[in-house]
Amino acid sequence: MVLPPLPPEDRRLSPHTGWTRSHWEAVADHLIRAAARYAGPEQALVTFPGSRSSVSGPRSDGLEGFARTFLLAAFRVAGAAGADPDRVLERYASGLVAGTATPTTDRGLGSADPVSWPVIGDHSQALVEAASIAVGLRLTRPWLWDRLDEPARQPIVAWLERGLRARPFDNNWWLFPAMVGAFLSEVGADPDRAGRRAVDRGLARIERWYLGDGWYTDGRPRSMDHYNGWALHLYPTLHAWLSRDQRLLDTYGNRLSHFVTDHARTFGGDGAPLHQGRSLCYRFAAAAPLCMSALTGHSPIPAGQTRRLASGALRYFVDRGAAEPDGVLSLGWHRAFPPMVQAYSGPASPYWASKAFVGLLLPADHPVWTAPEEAAPSERGDAVTPLRAPGWLIQSTAADGLVRAHNHGSDNQQADHVADDDPLYARLAYSTSTGPVFGPDPDNHFGLVVGGFPTARGRIRPLGVGDGWAASSHKPLAEGEPVGAAVTSVVLARSADEVHLHLVSGAEANTEVRHSGWAVAGSDVTTRSGESWSRCTADTLDSDLRALIGFDTATCRTADGTAFGANAAYPALSGQTGAGPTLFVCHATLVRGCSPRDVRAALDDDRVVIDFPEIRFEVRLTASSVHVTSSVKETHP
Repeated sequence: MVLPPLPPEDRRLSPHTGWTRSHWEAVADHLIRAAARYAGPEQALVTFPGSRSSVSGPRSDGLEGFARTFLLAAFRVAGAAGADPDRVLERYASGLVAGTATPTTDRGLGSADPVSWPVIGDHSQALVEAASIAVGLRLTRPWLWDRLDEPARQPIVAWLERGLRARPFDNNWWLFPAMVGAFLSEVGADPDRAGRRAVDRGLARIERWYLGDGWYTDGRPRSMDHYNGWALHLYPTLHAWLSRDQRLLDTYGNRLSHFVTDHARTFGGDGAPLHQGRSLCYRFAAAAPLCMSALTGHSPIPAGQTRRLASGALRYFVDRGAAEPDGVLSLGWHRAFPPMVQAYSGPASPYWASKAFVGLLLPADHPVWTAPEEAAPSERGDAVTPLRAPGWLIQSTAADGLVRAHNHGSDNQQADHVADDDPLYARLAYSTSTGPVFGPDPDNHFGLVVGGFPTARGRIRPLGVGDGWAASSHKPLAEGEPVGAAVTSVVLARSADEVHLHLVSGAEANTEVRHSGWAVAGSDVTTRSGESWSRCTADTLDSDLRALIGFDTATCRTADGTAFGANAAYPALSGQTGAGPTLFVCHATLVRGCSPRDVRAALDDDRVVIDFPEIRFEVRLTASSVHVTSSVKETHP
């Protein structure tokens, strides 16, 4: 991102990032000013340049540009107690009035009508943007809404009211009419209490998806991702805080506290959030729940750690070119990366990243801004942490700051049918330094080889998590159809080491299987392999895979690239099934600057014994169950 000169770094107050509140304000100001250059007539639509439109069309994309940058401006102005030297809110007030005067169903932007907003309808993107506008209006009410006269307010209310009746998708979208209803109720534009009912209905809907421990699934039975933080927690908790509703604040603040305990462990030492799930172009929105938790007084982590994680995430993307030279956020991760972008995303979609700036609502003298930065969990020592609700095992190493999430619980499959694997959900693991490859030959995956390509995982059935392990089972699919086999998978983790066990049942003898490792990416990627091992390297990041039981061939496979680089490669192992249930075991690592340790595996009657240098695991697994025990080796120094 090309920024104007930033304030000087403060390495005394912020020894890890150098950034302070003034840096957040400077980045916000830059994003707002860059967006203003693309505002259309009367400021009603903000249409960013781009080679693609979303499936909703250019007019909806222009509304998205208005709404999401307005949310950013609202956090900035409200956080400054109304100070608005650039008169930003005047521009957005003009756009509100012009855009709602004559709403239209026209998807395009004609010269005869370049200002009207789309009508809010069932499942329409306009409903999403109405929520951002409603939240922005609540935050800036004394300086915007309260200064509009009644004739200007009426069309805005009429446009928003349609959001109370529009049918949302059955996921976090239920919170969008709730946010619209909350604003209308607050300003007395809810005579029949339809707004109040929308709030109650939305909050009741997400209750059925609450799994405990601070985790929600996003509508689908096993869909866990960043939407937990930047939607399912943020909206209810912000609503409770703005409403000063202590009952709601106790409920959602405490849930958010549990979530942040886990979420804080998923940021790398370089500031990167976990690269997993959809809508990753929202980037540093992953910091929003950290700041929201501090705002409500429910944060489970120290104030200095909150700023270290949030500023680390913001700076991670700023330093890696997340915005084009004109200051507009691109559709991608570091830079633009079309393969990871969903069809619903348009040029303005990345501005949901604005949610990270909820931290500006914390006053300048709040400890989050004044306490010295403290190390992130990933910097405090090696750790392996089981997360029961999503079925994840979080593995972090302090020497390189890498965080890995082993996935034995989140698949994004619908309840009524099984679709193709989604690369951003179905992989065995995700990290803060790697992204999945897109195509029929997946990285970080185990499958039977049918028609030259590995089978899909399909629906993942969690079998449990524990101290140093996670497990699941699945029924492999080829071209959407079951192949008549079952796979039980276990991962064991210690320090930087991973051991993967897969028991294949019901497959024909001599069926090829393949386990692939981490995909590393960069401008220059090197590969090496031997009889039972393979290694791929990009810059200083090494991905290793070594056969322990069952595999007999090692290779390195290449791909067009990931969100982390233009060229990618990943190690892979192959083997053959026997006449009955067949076990496959391998040792994997993703590391910077160190070599894999000696890890061994052996069969002992009905057990698999895995020896790490400092701990021994004993695993019993069948087609439907897993039992894991461990013992620390007393002779290990």
